[in-house]
Parts: sequence; C-alpha cells; structure tokens
Amino acid sequence: MAKAGGISGLLKSKAKAGKKIVTEAELQAKESVTVEDVLSLGLPTDSYLCKPSDNEYGIEFTAFKLRDLDHDITLFEVAKPEGVEFEEGADDREDPTGRFVPYEFPPEFLKLRNVGATVTFVVGDKPVKNFTMVEQHFFKGKLLKSFTFTFPFCIPGSSNTCEHIYEFPTLTDAEVEDMVNSPGETKSDSFYFVDGKLIMHNKAEYSYDVVNDGAE
Repeated sequence: MAKAGGISGLLKSKAKAGKKIVTEAELQAKESVTVEDVLSLGLPTDSYLCKPSDNEYGIEFTAFKLRDLDHDITLFEVAKPEGVEFEEGADDREDPTGRFVPYEFPPEFLKLRNVGATVTFVVGDKPVKNFTMVEQHFFKGKLLKSFTFTFPFCIPGSSNTCEHIYEFPTLTDAEVEDMVNSPGETKSDSFYFVDGKLIMHNKAEYSYDVVNDGAE
C-alpha cells in the first residue's frame, strides 16, 4: 500500500500513473478551472486561481480543529470571533487576507498516522450543491499527497460542521529530519468547488520545528 512507502513511495506511485501535469500558468489562462485541473498541478501555486469575489455563495469558515484520532488528543483549535469581518485588498485576485495561513507544529506531528480536521462553515442565501474540497500537499515542490472531500448539500443560511479524516503517509527518520529542518518548505493548496466551479482557493505553509517546553 502507498501508506507504507512514505514520501518516496507516493512519488513513485504518482509517476507510474502517467497523469498529465499542468502548470499554474496554464490554469491562470483558462476561463474555468476544474477539479481535474487542480489535481494535475505538479507544483504548489505561487498565486491564487480565483478571486475572493468568486465566492458568490457567501461560504465562510468560522472554526477549525485538528485532533490525533489514535489518541483522541486535540492538536490545534481556532474559531473566528463573532462580528469580525475580513477586509479585502485593492487587488481582488492577489489579496491574501484570510486566504493564507502559516502553521507551526512540533516535530512529533510528522509521526501521526490518522488526523481528523473538523471544520465549521456558514453559507449565504444560496443553496450549495456538491461542495468539494481538493487539498494538495507538497514538500520542496514535490507532491506528498492529495485529499478530496465532498459535502453533498448545504441549505441557505446554514452553519455546517464536518470532520475530514487524513491518513498520513509513513515517513522515514531521514524524511522527518529533512522536513523539520526545512520550515516553510511544506506547502498546501486548498481548492473549493460548488457544482464543479472553483469559488475559493486557500494556501498554507507548515513548519515542524516548534519545541514544546512542556513535552516530556
């Protein structure tokens, strides 16, 4: 199974698949970007593939929690205070406000096998059909793993909570050391589609060099 092969095994599996790789520039030139398009990206993006105003459904994430499923331990939790609104910048496409998050974790995070990500989001006054998230994780420009989740339907004006289950690849000690010693080199793109239309694009960078003073 791919899980046992770590980063190298996953990269080999990707190469064997023979999937056509597309570039960010190619997708920027398209009138519409599909789920298949973003799954074919060979590198993390440098910019955004859609504008904040493309989110015509008023979808907004209000809470996020990560937990270690094997030990039922909360790893990270954040919630947006009520009444706080993000301000958009002058450039609708490049404005990173609310769309980029830097995460900092201890090295032990890379040893986790099964992680649950609970997200809470609200929607505006339109029904949302087939709300699909595609998440791509890269390290030093190479794809580690892709995750795809779909929320079939959200009623207008609703608040919704779901937990996505991540099965992390097994990493060798050398791979863990490389990632710990390369803060910010692990990146992810999260693309959100409604009925196949790209409406949101978020980005993140990860560092795994945080020392827990209270760790035993």
